Amino acid sequence: MPSQISELRAFGLAVRLHRERMHLSQEQLAGVAGFHRTYIGSVERGERNVTLSTISRLARALGITPVQLLKDADRVRQ
Repeated sequence: MPSQISELRAFGLAVRLHRERMHLSQEQLAGVAGFHRTYIGSVERGERNVTLSTISRLARALGITPVQLLKDADRVRQ
């Protein structure tokens, strides 16, 4: 049975997927969401345990709902 990826990594991959669909760089997403570029990179690599506030800010910057972002992370994880 293949091992599943962590929730944090799956969330980061979902952020990256949406960011790339919008043709945004990490720096551009960071600017819209109010974060530093290195923070976005660490989220995408699954190195950050993000808060609900962060999820909301990222989702808003990506033009989706927090619920959609979490659902996509769950799909990535499976």
